[in-house]
Amino acid sequence: MENYEPTLVETLEKLRKGGYTEDFNIRFDSLICGDVCLLPSQFEVDQTFRFEGNTNPSDEAILFAISSKDGKIKGVLVNSYGTYADEMTEELVDKLK
Repeated sequence: MENYEPTLVETLEKLRKGGYTEDFNIRFDSLICGDVCLLPSQFEVDQTFRFEGNTNPSDEAILFAISSKDGKIKGVLVNSYGTYADEMTEELVDKLK
């Protein structure tokens, strides 16, 4: 389910207050944050937020609120759309749909 907020920054602030303190990055087949590596089977996407640029397609972004299945880690992942998106495996793409 997608949610809509006015800006990416405002949404990030709300999520941080809700305990989503880590910043995830994509590493082809997993999400990484510092020394932590989560495979698709190890995390859930709690919420998805989509932001569309009014004039520039490179301003389009998607924000994921993510938590590990063991409940110990909560964080966010920001990614672009289409050709600007990070390269990832099909399994990770399916998890982030």
